[in-house]
Amino acid sequence: MDFKNGGVGINMTNNQKKIHAWEPNSFKLETNSIWNFPERGDWATHDSKYRGNWSPYIPRNVLLRYSNENDWVLDQFVGGGTTLVEAKLLNRNAVGVDVNDLAIMRCHEKCDFEQENTRKVVIKKGDARNLDFLPNDTIDLICTHPPYANIIKYSMDIKNDISLCAVDEYLKQMVRVAEESFRVLKQNKFCVVLMGDMRWQGYVYPLGFKIMNIFESVGFKIKEIIIKQQHNCQATEYWANKAIKQNFLLLAHEYLFVFKK
Repeated sequence: MDFKNGGVGINMTNNQKKIHAWEPNSFKLETNSIWNFPERGDWATHDSKYRGNWSPYIPRNVLLRYSNENDWVLDQFVGGGTTLVEAKLLNRNAVGVDVNDLAIMRCHEKCDFEQENTRKVVIKKGDARNLDFLPNDTIDLICTHPPYANIIKYSMDIKNDISLCAVDEYLKQMVRVAEESFRVLKQNKFCVVLMGDMRWQGYVYPLGFKIMNIFESVGFKIKEIIIKQQHNCQATEYWANKAIKQNFLLLAHEYLFVFKK
């Protein structure tokens, strides 16, 4: 695949760090709709330093189930680069897009390794709502973890950072994300999105299902709904006591939506 308007291919070996393990121990492909990873995963160059990044067990499962070697994988909210690392380890080509320079720098650091049979990694500063450097029907799999509205703000004032948007505006912008996802994905291929819910004015706001409805509205069909248990919630004693006193439950789940075009 050829890319216009920039994009940086990674093919570096000089700064390869010491790795204690290149693969997870005793990995088994998930076979049911509830995923639970108490150990976050720290093989290869993975770590949890980039706030909000997902466990590498998630993209590993997704890549192995919904893509093949040499496929092109897109993560348009690439953040700390977890998807790119897994794609490279599993011999997939990958495109990572983010509006944040810090994320772009982090992705370069994480992908600075070489192994036998690794494929191409393209890292590009850009907007998930406008992937104009990608032609129609060119991506084999989308595997991405968007921000959950403005629950975590990934910047103070970066233009086009939708993590700065309040819920109503965020949902409007996610329509454009879904449309671009549908455009660039090949027919009969999969788009996998991790999304969580939130609390708003004392009630659960079903952000996950709002996003599911948006992706369905642009043409995707829902193939699977996976419940992923959260282990890194800030369930401090303060919040645990508050939840009991005010009679609400701490949200400890996310949804992994598997859409098919």
